[in-house]
Amino acid sequence: MAGALDDINVVDLSRVLAGPWSTQNLADLGADVIKIERPGVGDDTRSWGPPFVSHTEGDAQDAAYFFCANRNKRSLTLDFTTDKGREILIKLIAQADVLIENYKVGGLKKYGLDYDSLSRINPRLIYCSITGFGQDGPYADRPGYDALVQAMGGLMSVTGEPDDVPGGGPQKVGVAVVDILTGLYATNAILAALLHRAKSNQGQYIDIALLDVQVAALANQSGNYLLSGSVPQRMGSAHPSIVPYQPFTCADGHVMLAIGNDGQFTSLCRAAGQAAIASDERFATNAMRVRHRAELLEVLTPLMKQHSVERWCELAQQEGFPCGPINTIDRVFRDPQVRAREMQIQMNSPSYGALDLVASPMRLSASPVSYRRAPPSLGQDTHEVLRELHYSHDEIARLRDSGVI
Repeated sequence: MAGALDDINVVDLSRVLAGPWSTQNLADLGADVIKIERPGVGDDTRSWGPPFVSHTEGDAQDAAYFFCANRNKRSLTLDFTTDKGREILIKLIAQADVLIENYKVGGLKKYGLDYDSLSRINPRLIYCSITGFGQDGPYADRPGYDALVQAMGGLMSVTGEPDDVPGGGPQKVGVAVVDILTGLYATNAILAALLHRAKSNQGQYIDIALLDVQVAALANQSGNYLLSGSVPQRMGSAHPSIVPYQPFTCADGHVMLAIGNDGQFTSLCRAAGQAAIASDERFATNAMRVRHRAELLEVLTPLMKQHSVERWCELAQQEGFPCGPINTIDRVFRDPQVRAREMQIQMNSPSYGALDLVASPMRLSASPVSYRRAPPSLGQDTHEVLRELHYSHDEIARLRDSGVI
């Protein structure tokens, strides 16, 4: 079956994670994504190791980081700061549907690669810029990285243990979550722009900022502040508005309880052999449990230590309350549900051999995700793309000899 975007051509001028995450989503949905990389260097993440993946021929290596966000793309090495390189890039953009870039504000204008210039060449072009702080405002010229934005955007203020707890203090999330969310918002915006173009026949400019995304993704924490005036604090893995909703120590490890309503709390108490707790007026409703959080934890903490992780998970299934193990990543990929959903895939690469990768979580019945190309080695598809632009073998050889590709 054809992919939903199999007639869409994307020029990817982005590096690192937010932009490549977006273009990988588009590629998984069928788009032809051409990733533009610097000759001899490539995407920054090719060097962000160890661990590294070795090339099947020679000593070349690329960091494992690169492989998480560059599936289903073609790699074209191109120095677009040269006249010949810029000529090639503009030929690609002239027939493209989408361009995505994450250069500093105004950084591409001197090459004639800004939206105003390119929209005159291709009025149907959807041009998506990803920056740390957006195209305007007092911080527009600042470089922005995930960890910096987690700090400035409030996420680190609500992540980690309180200051008065051993090991307390602000922490960043263990994954570059702002980059990933930015990539997803960018994908949503691009898809919306494609729908708009189908009706209007006009492209448009999309301005996506990491800080904007982080502020939007504060979700209930920002809502709690804006509607109550109370500034959220770090609570470790506990939830500010739901109790019990946090990890607990068991006889042989740890589980996560995620009790979302009063019925589930009653089921938990029954499983713990203490059904009366649920009728205690201090704990009968979630609002009361939040108010009496400390007292409830004094009761629950020793009860949770009575059983093993496996036993608590069994009781959760029997009684109907959310509880699960806190898995290390190796256990995640051994989990029977993860295996049943086929979230680990293997792709064969002409450059790296067999690669174990994470699948896309998007499941479409009529236009499913496809896995057509393993993440490319640097410049792997340069000759192929240039031949499609009608460059001869001799012209390609001269471009290579001159360092343009």
